Amino acid sequence: MSDTMERYLAPVIILVIILIAWEGLVATLQIEQFLLPRPTIILSNLFQVVHLSPADTTATDEELQNALKGNQLVVTIPAKASPHLTEALTSAAIIRLPWFNSSLLLLQGKNLSPILQAAWYTLKEALGGFIIGCGAGIVVALVTSRWVGTREALMPFAIAANSMPIIAFAPIANNWFGIDNPFSKMFIVAIMVFFPVMINLVRGLTQVDANSLELMRSYAAGDFEIIRKLRIPNALPYLFNGLKIAAALSMIGAVVGEYFGGPRIALGVFITQEAALFRFSSAWAAIIIACMMGITLYLIIILLERLAMPWHVSFR
Repeated sequence: MSDTMERYLAPVIILVIILIAWEGLVATLQIEQFLLPRPTIILSNLFQVVHLSPADTTATDEELQNALKGNQLVVTIPAKASPHLTEALTSAAIIRLPWFNSSLLLLQGKNLSPILQAAWYTLKEALGGFIIGCGAGIVVALVTSRWVGTREALMPFAIAANSMPIIAFAPIANNWFGIDNPFSKMFIVAIMVFFPVMINLVRGLTQVDANSLELMRSYAAGDFEIIRKLRIPNALPYLFNGLKIAAALSMIGAVVGEYFGGPRIALGVFITQEAALFRFSSAWAAIIIACMMGITLYLIIILLERLAMPWHVSFR
């Protein structure tokens, strides 16, 4: 097996092992759902697998319909179901899986639509704050790297502000822009992502090889040419390291900011309200969607990194 295959296969295997152990331990130890739901119950909020059995079942139509509406990941129903049950199936969002098993249907989970709607709203807040914060971080880094005095004066304040917990900014931002204003969450995200990008980019712009810098000056290269041909290529790995950190922080900032108030359509508000109503499986399902969005943003940054600097030694 190649190193690349092992690199991508190992996390998948570990994830499967964790899910199996999670499911088994919760069932064996009989842990209450409000403490830790089983993965199958969590996933049933997003989708359900319906197995059309050729054999008749002793369950009534009402029991089968309750199973379809409940927290069961896999539901077995007779292939020749009654008209009422068939109507319930056809009215649901169904995806047939003929390539896997002709007797399997994939149904949309009961909470998939509200979770995806809330996730899209929160994703727009995260992306808006990510763009604002990273853009400001890049501009400030370019300015401060040019003048040493400015950099030395601003860096302690940047480090101090970066150590500020996000919960301190959330109520202030809600008071400034309004609880239902998406820009209040964008501001929180921008504050969180600004400093990792700015600090990493400043380091990349300033920590250039002295011999390379001397060579550029020996050819009478100007400051702009040195920045374009030497400092920026040297800073790209540092920049993308900061962007990868910012990609994860953007989702954290948006969701945590919504814990302090926001419209019902927001993902953070959805999670807190579902937990308050003891619907912990749907809250966990929303958390999984938030994690998937954060991972997707991280993978997009990795792809852009490969496209921007294919010459780097880490990609050879």
